[in-house]
Amino acid sequence: MPKLSPTTQAALLFLALSQASVQAQTQAPATEQLEQVLVTGTRAKDRTLLNSPVPVDVLSQEDLQRAVAGDGNLAAALQTLLPSFNFPRQSNSGGGDHVRAAQLRGLSPDQVLVLVNGKRRHNSAIVNLESKTGKGTNPVDFNAIPVSAIKRIEVLRDGAGAQYGSDAIAGVINIILDDANSGGEVEGTLGGFHTQFEPTNETLNDGTSRELRGKLGFRVGDGGFVRFGAEAAHRDHTNRAGADQIPPWEDLTSPANLAFQGKRNYAPGEPESDQLALWLNSGFTLNPNAQAYAFGTWQQRESKGAAYFRYPDSFSNVKAIYPNGYRPETTGKSRDLQLAAGLRGSLGEDKVWDYDVSLNLGRNDFSYGLRNSLNVSLGAASPTQFHLGDFGSQQLGFSADFTRELALGLAKPATLALGVEARRESFRTQAGDAASYSVGPFDGTPGAQAGPGLQAGDAVDLSRHLIGAYADLSADISERLFADLALRADRYSDFGSALTAKLSARYLLAQGLALRGAVSSNFRAPSLAQTGFSFTVTDRGDGGSLSQVRTLPVGSDIAQALGAEKLKAETARNASLGLSWQPSRTASLSIDAYDVKVKDRITLSERLSSDALTQLIQTQFGVAGVNGVNFFTNAVDTHTRGVDLVGQWTQAGVLGGDLRWTLASSYNKTTLSNIRNTGAALKALGIDKPLVGLEESNTLTAAAPRDRHVISANWNNSNWNLLARATRHGETTRVFDFGGGFTPTQTYAAVWQLDLEAEVKVTRQFSLSLGGVNITDRYPTRSVDDISYFGNFPYDVLSPVGFNGAFYYAKAKYSF
Repeated sequence: MPKLSPTTQAALLFLALSQASVQAQTQAPATEQLEQVLVTGTRAKDRTLLNSPVPVDVLSQEDLQRAVAGDGNLAAALQTLLPSFNFPRQSNSGGGDHVRAAQLRGLSPDQVLVLVNGKRRHNSAIVNLESKTGKGTNPVDFNAIPVSAIKRIEVLRDGAGAQYGSDAIAGVINIILDDANSGGEVEGTLGGFHTQFEPTNETLNDGTSRELRGKLGFRVGDGGFVRFGAEAAHRDHTNRAGADQIPPWEDLTSPANLAFQGKRNYAPGEPESDQLALWLNSGFTLNPNAQAYAFGTWQQRESKGAAYFRYPDSFSNVKAIYPNGYRPETTGKSRDLQLAAGLRGSLGEDKVWDYDVSLNLGRNDFSYGLRNSLNVSLGAASPTQFHLGDFGSQQLGFSADFTRELALGLAKPATLALGVEARRESFRTQAGDAASYSVGPFDGTPGAQAGPGLQAGDAVDLSRHLIGAYADLSADISERLFADLALRADRYSDFGSALTAKLSARYLLAQGLALRGAVSSNFRAPSLAQTGFSFTVTDRGDGGSLSQVRTLPVGSDIAQALGAEKLKAETARNASLGLSWQPSRTASLSIDAYDVKVKDRITLSERLSSDALTQLIQTQFGVAGVNGVNFFTNAVDTHTRGVDLVGQWTQAGVLGGDLRWTLASSYNKTTLSNIRNTGAALKALGIDKPLVGLEESNTLTAAAPRDRHVISANWNNSNWNLLARATRHGETTRVFDFGGGFTPTQTYAAVWQLDLEAEVKVTRQFSLSLGGVNITDRYPTRSVDDISYFGNFPYDVLSPVGFNGAFYYAKAKYSF
């Protein structure tokens, strides 16, 4: 008998369990979830998990509450529950320590569209230039959305540009807010890491977290409601540094530096953070045919990240300030706001048309700084704290959606949806302190260590507007066949137009068994940050001469002279085909294969440099010492193929309670094609190489796990709720390119993770929970010497199991 893969074994086991469950008793919560009417990816009013033509996951409030305990944030909970969702940790990664990027189906963080109550969520403002995943993007900050505000989340795992516009290449995540019109709850959580850290043979207890959440709802008038809440949280940092072997470089082998050998001088790990969040969801009945609504979220988060240690005797230190060396800390302050309001109801005496008209404002402001640092070129007069710059993004949108039923002589009335959207987007940056980038009179690297700051000449203030319109027609063509056709046209003021289309269908093969599939065209508009971001790093070269490395806006005169081309929208062709099976009211299984081809994917180019380039910029533009540049470019095409398997089975009457099994597996693989080389202008300057280098190619293809499998069992009765979840995180590969042909590479093996939680209902209103995440204290594969930076970074950030070890928590909840 041939050996079966873990995915195949799990699928066969689940199929056997599902078949055995045909005679099981009906269990209400499972049935309610399967029959939940979907609002994402369709305008028809009768689509559920059971009859959707495209794969949709529905995550309940209870699912999220039990998955959020480890990291205390929404994105980590999504990674726990969705195998196709990846949320890698970042450390010593500049802005990436403060705003982490997430992926769906292995695609770029900015290729997934996020909605709140069906309205587009805004992007974060910070542009990550040092992170591995999401380098050069400013995606949505999932962790700015309060978990306690959420009623459920619908995740559409399919392209949906024809329905929602830009960004929906990998799929759509629609976060639906709590709308209960009575009652409330207060919840407190205390947790921390307890781990046996092998690299230093220590037992570590750190990363203590304290969280408090509360919410309340009440009725307003006839059918109206107001629901609101607040969250506060503090998390201490963790440190998973190994013993420092001290780099054996000539300038670092002094006795003062060697005295730090064998110590934990670095601090890779989770950042320290404090956050406060408020949220509101409301609806008010104006008359029998009209309802007003408003909702909003607000969060302020302050965080501190780690940077590399600076040794006492080094070009990075002024001993008069730090006689024993120092380790800078990056600081971030994020302020995030979304406010939306609108009217919905029915038009006309016959109420033929349903409408939804709304305004939606989203804004993120990020202030970036440094502490425990210095500007070496300023000598002993250097400050030790710096403001590195401000980043801001904003979108203001208007949308109007109309739906009605049409009698076309089919099995059921068809649904016609029409809509328009207008949106204004803006992005701005402001310079940091002059000391954070200035060149002082002393030798040494100018600018703040672990910085530098954004220079005044790099500040930008950009905006654009767009308008889009769509039409969507769906119908049960026969008793067995449902089809949905959508068309959309968008026009952007800065890059032009996009036309997208989608056709999806579901065919009932037999009772409970259906074939479903979709084909679509999608696009992602280049972000304003990618079209206009500018950044300069100043250094000293041989003999103390000043030099610069510049990230250039593609529209700048220098970039144009070097052959940079105006950014085009990324375009995608999506196709999916799957089967859904419901052998009983308490069991379901679906498997969906997909194929996504993205053309003109936007990345940050490799660093481009030559003596001729430096001379050209000085001669033609009067800027001396520019010895390296990069810019955003449509440099590569990608092809992603994968398959998702999702199933659930509920048994009633097991040991006096109900037992629910869930299985979710995801596999995908991305390959690259049509990697562009430098153009004629750069070749004339002696630069002839691919614009996408080895490290970025690794990020796009193998840095995220290609597979993940989650098996969970949840047993509950009137007094207890017990949860066990086993997750297999697939292997990842890390490639570094240190130049000169030195490209250390390592593949990190797959890792199993086990999570447990036990909840006891002390009274009808009060419950206590104890749990653990990664209770077997698993770590990734140890990094090889060429990657561990002389023992200081024993574990890489890529593995989704993380590098912090086991986390334990206690939770108390009071409902009223």
